[in-house]
Amino acid sequence: MLRRQSEIYRSVLVVADAVLVTAAWLGAYALRFQDWLPVPRGVPPLEPYLFALGLLLPLWIWVFRSRGLYAPRRTDSRISEVAAVFAGATTVVVLLVVATFFVRSYFFSRGVILLFWVLAVLGVSAFRLVARELLFALHRRGRNLSPVLVVGAGPLAEQVIERIHQHPESGLRAVGVLAGDPRVPRVRGVPVLGGYEQLRAALTRSAASQVVLALPREDGDRLEAILDELDDELVDVRLVPDLLHVATLRSSVEDFDGLPVISLRDSPLLGWAAIQKRLFDIAVSALLLAVTSPLLAAIALAVRWTSGAPVLYVQERMGLDGRVFRMLKFRTMTTDAESEGPVWARTADPRTTPLGGFLRRTGFDELPQLWNVLRGDMSLVGPRPERPVFIEQFRNEVPNYMLRHKVKAGLTGWAQVHRWRGDTSVHERIEHDLYYIRNWSLSLDVRILLMTLWRARIPQ
Repeated sequence: MLRRQSEIYRSVLVVADAVLVTAAWLGAYALRFQDWLPVPRGVPPLEPYLFALGLLLPLWIWVFRSRGLYAPRRTDSRISEVAAVFAGATTVVVLLVVATFFVRSYFFSRGVILLFWVLAVLGVSAFRLVARELLFALHRRGRNLSPVLVVGAGPLAEQVIERIHQHPESGLRAVGVLAGDPRVPRVRGVPVLGGYEQLRAALTRSAASQVVLALPREDGDRLEAILDELDDELVDVRLVPDLLHVATLRSSVEDFDGLPVISLRDSPLLGWAAIQKRLFDIAVSALLLAVTSPLLAAIALAVRWTSGAPVLYVQERMGLDGRVFRMLKFRTMTTDAESEGPVWARTADPRTTPLGGFLRRTGFDELPQLWNVLRGDMSLVGPRPERPVFIEQFRNEVPNYMLRHKVKAGLTGWAQVHRWRGDTSVHERIEHDLYYIRNWSLSLDVRILLMTLWRARIPQ
C-alpha cells in the first residue's frame, strides 16, 4: 500500500547490496592472501577477481529480486530476515561455483569464495536489520504514516484493521471506518464516520490518503457506486476481496490479456521457486547420504543380524499431485506385522522389534528416505506422505486434506517439528501443512531443518 516508500526502500537495498557485495568480495580476496596465511600457488592477480565481480553483482541482484528480497518484509521476524538472506546468498554462491566450473582456464580460490559467503551474509544481514529497525522506529513514533479509511464491515474489515494495528512498522494508520451499520461507534477501536453514502464527507473529515475497500459479500452490490464516488478523489484505492471462506492456499491475481484473474489455490512451488527447492534437495540429500553412509551400512547390518531380511521396508505413499511412490525405511517391525492388512502405527506398538524401537525413537529408520529425496519422489521438507489406504478415509473426514499434495511430501515438516506426528490429531496436522504451503520459502525450509536437528531426530 505504500508504493512510493516501497520503491525508495527497494532502491536503497539494491544499492546497499551492490556496495556490500563488492566489499565482501574484495575483502575476501584481501583476507585470503594475507602474509600470515599459506599461499602454495602464490598470490593470484586481482584482475580475474574484478572480472568475476562484474558477473557476481548482477547474479546477486537477480537472485535476491527473484526471491522477493527487495520487497518490504514488514511482517517478517528478524530471524526470518536473516534466514532469507542466508538462503539467497547460498544460492548465489552455488550458482557461482557452478559457473566457475565451466571456466577451466582459471580457478578461483575456494577460500575466497567461502570468505565471501560469510562476509556477504554477515554484512547484508546486519545492514538490513539496522535499516528495518530505523524505519520501524520512525513509524512507531508516528512519523511518515499514511492515513487509511476502511470502507466495509464484518470480519473482513476487522481483519484489515487488525493487520494495521498489529504492524505499526508498516507505516499505515487507520483513521476511520465507513460501515453498513453506522450506528456501531467503533470497529476495533477505529471510529465509524458514517455509512457508505457518506464517503466524500468522511474523506474530508479524516484527511485519508488511502481508501481500503473491504466490503462483505452481502454488500458487494454497493461496490460500483462507491467506486463511482471515488473517481473524482485524489486518493489511492485498494480492494480486499471477501475470499476468507474460499481461499485455502496462496491467492494471487494474474493478468489474462487485461482481465484480472484471482487464483484461490496457488502452489508456491512453481518456476524458479521449484528449481531452487529441487537444487537444495539434491545438494543436501547427496551430502547427507555421503556423510551417513557408514551409519546406514551399520544399521542395515544390525537389522539383518537381529531380525533377518528384508533390511528395508518399502511402502506405497502418496506425494505431489496424488502420485504414488515407493517410500523406503529401515524395517522396524516383524516381517508379519501387516499379515492382516494395513494398521495405523501406534506408540509402543507390540509389532516393533527391539532394534526397531530404538530406530523409531531416534528417527534413524527414516534415513533411507534421503534416497527418495535424491530421486525426486520426496523433498527434505514438506507434509509427511500418507498411505493411499488411509487417504481415502481422511479425504472424506478432514476438510482440505488433499491440498497437502500440492507440494512434494517431505522427510520432515512444519507439523512434525510441532509434534503433530504419528497417532495425533489429523486436523492439526493438516492446519500445519497448509500453513507451510501458504508460507513456503527456502528460508522456512532451512528453519524447519534446523528445528528438526535441534530436536535430535528426524520425525516419522
